[in-house]
Amino acid sequence: MSEPLYVPVLPVRQHARMAYERLRPDIQAAIAPVWNLPPFSGVTPAELERAHWQRELRRVRGAHRRHPGWIDAPFAQPAQTPALAGLLAEYSALSHLLRPVTGPERSEAQQTAAMETARRCGCGVGIRVSLPGEWDGAAVEGVSSLLARFDREVPVDLLLDLGGVLPGRPDAGKDALRALDALVALTDDWRTIAVLGGGAPQATDDMLELGQPHEEPRADWDMWHEIRAGRRERLSRLRYGDYGVQPPTALAQEPGGGGPPWGVLRYTTDRTYVLCKVLNQGPDRTAGIRAAAGQICDLSEFRGAVASAGETWLRDCADGPMTDGEGSGNHTQWLWAGNVQHMTYVVRCLPSS
Repeated sequence: MSEPLYVPVLPVRQHARMAYERLRPDIQAAIAPVWNLPPFSGVTPAELERAHWQRELRRVRGAHRRHPGWIDAPFAQPAQTPALAGLLAEYSALSHLLRPVTGPERSEAQQTAAMETARRCGCGVGIRVSLPGEWDGAAVEGVSSLLARFDREVPVDLLLDLGGVLPGRPDAGKDALRALDALVALTDDWRTIAVLGGGAPQATDDMLELGQPHEEPRADWDMWHEIRAGRRERLSRLRYGDYGVQPPTALAQEPGGGGPPWGVLRYTTDRTYVLCKVLNQGPDRTAGIRAAAGQICDLSEFRGAVASAGETWLRDCADGPMTDGEGSGNHTQWLWAGNVQHMTYVVRCLPSS
């Protein structure tokens, strides 16, 4: 089984799972997501099995019929660790494609649970190393200790997670290279080596003007090219990863609670993220959404309605009747359409990047 070209970090939520399912088979085959369970701050271990995300977890497992991915619970509280470990082990065992994730800063109980699952299921394990700022080498000892506890026959993956990579972080590429130089050298047995960074901005009410496309630079994509330009021999198999069309902070939001009375249509071009704010209620809702979809379709870098299911949805939305809201979508549809077009475009760009 070949390793992926692209490693997106996605939440275990309906919109992300729908996006993964709507990818064309050749695009899906090039992708291995890191699925993240959301936080549940008030949920006890006994209640975990009845939580909403468990249904989505089953559906995610069903979507991975032939392709690998990872599954992580980075926001789990200590009291939740045993119950989560059992559930994640169950899903890894059932599919043999969803690999557990641990990290040097995780509790010993969580590390042990991930290792035992990897050993028992034969699926391997991802080691996720957070790098939210400047590299200081502190994680090297922890990763080395983790590797020493693994059997040599258990495949291990390095997931270097930079979190948000926005224009205000110009040294992200240099920090990533320093971290990779130190961590990759710890073993010759890495199965997958991926660098993850979220470049999509947090959409705020004051940042976006209603109905007007707003562009933000793809700083994470620039970082990737800077890393590749480093030409390290050890990094010849390095894989690109990002957070799709949402910022990393979206992963930490608990389910429920509703959202603002507006939403965002998203599109990815070679150099920018395009965001268009739309109303999600009121008499002008349908007309505004269709107009915004039409503006995206009119972009010079719009790749056409056949590029992916995301572009098809935007075209159909723009062409719909102004007096009928059917097909104008909601937050879930706007997010899955945005992620489908984004992930498809990233995969098609990577072979030549």
